[in-house]
Amino acid sequence: MPQSATSTLVLLSACVMAAGMMPACTPGKSHDVVSSSLSFRANKEHTGDYASEAGGLFDTLVWRIHTGGKIFGSPAISKGRLFVGSEEGRLIAVDLAGGRIAWTFPTGGPIPSSPAVFDDMVFFLSYDGTFYGVDVITGRLKWKFQTGGEKRVGAKGLWTMQPRSEYMDDPFDFFLSSPAIDEAGGIVYFGSGDGNVYALHAGDGRLVWKFQTQGIVHTSPALYRGKLYIGSWDRNLYALDAATGAEKWKFETGRDTAQHLLEGIQSSATASDGKIYFGSRDGYFYALDAETGKMAWKYPANNSWILTTAAVRQDTLYLGTSDTYRMIALNAATGKELYQVQASGYVYSSPSLAGHNAYFGDFTGRLFAADITAAGRVVDSFSTPGRLEHASTVLKNGKIDFAWLVPGMDLSYYASTVAGMNRLYTLGPILSSPVISGGVLYFGSGDSCLYAMKLKHPF
Repeated sequence: MPQSATSTLVLLSACVMAAGMMPACTPGKSHDVVSSSLSFRANKEHTGDYASEAGGLFDTLVWRIHTGGKIFGSPAISKGRLFVGSEEGRLIAVDLAGGRIAWTFPTGGPIPSSPAVFDDMVFFLSYDGTFYGVDVITGRLKWKFQTGGEKRVGAKGLWTMQPRSEYMDDPFDFFLSSPAIDEAGGIVYFGSGDGNVYALHAGDGRLVWKFQTQGIVHTSPALYRGKLYIGSWDRNLYALDAATGAEKWKFETGRDTAQHLLEGIQSSATASDGKIYFGSRDGYFYALDAETGKMAWKYPANNSWILTTAAVRQDTLYLGTSDTYRMIALNAATGKELYQVQASGYVYSSPSLAGHNAYFGDFTGRLFAADITAAGRVVDSFSTPGRLEHASTVLKNGKIDFAWLVPGMDLSYYASTVAGMNRLYTLGPILSSPVISGGVLYFGSGDSCLYAMKLKHPF
């Protein structure tokens, strides 16, 4: 059952604001026009293009709310209300006009799944192994569906780290699958840690079909021209018939038999202009023919994982890389690199487009606005309070350096990776893909805060 805003005000207390910003949870002005972003990456094709929004530079922080847990997923917006999950295990509904909590819905596990809204219900997956349909107005449960269980990727001696006999969760397995919705058919689709892709009736949660892969599925399905496109940790990108779940084709990405480090699909697919675009942990970004699965081209990312979901506008793709700390623009037809934007840490926040700008965050708690009409020139940036406070001691020359993070520790040990990640979390990393609605940019952070940033047009 949902909990009221009043009963959770202590838990969902406002963060202390950075100097010069508005006080936390200060009511913002209502916007005359508030557009909707009903699902992950703005639409079921995952294009990440908020075409009706003018974009702009960062103006003032309208509000910021502490949720009690890290936010890895991205918000969904509908009818003046925002929905987002947190690692604390609650789905949170926020009224945009004043930044007030409308309701929270508790689950039995973290919620790194980005919710989707359809027919006055919000849908999301929790690590408690349950997919939920919740009333957007009241926050009351409409129905729930039990998967075979959600779990993180992991192995004994992960990536040959020590001690080899210890089971280790992958510390970079951040997300759960986010739903895609076929509005015409009233069907909701998502992937699961049990290896299945599910199709459910949106109205009551009844199973329509399920498709078994050979690995954990933490990517989010793209729905395009009657097919569902989704990647699995079994290294395959699948094209499934959206009506029946029948496999139409699959495409296999690279295998790393030595360390199992450079393999697996964590990036969700983007569909546009007859092609399917996605990245892999094998260090490549791929373009496939949507009908046949035949590879059109692949882009080598210097052995860097690609976890982000690409944004696309006209003939250009925008994606983020892991170890090279970049947002990269590619020609969508040929895969030719057009330019790079250098960040300070891992880019796991999928770029979002509005006006002239691409917006994305990095793992050091920095949010970027890059002008895509000027070869990606960074025109503005925003730092989380954690970054402002801790960057001088956590970062080396302003960038992530793991040896610097854990001085004196043996990097071959899993404990060193965990210790380094815990230090990075003090920066307030931004993994959430920004959502732009009504001239305001919304995103979550690893500092457990949800941000609403007003945009101003520079012209």
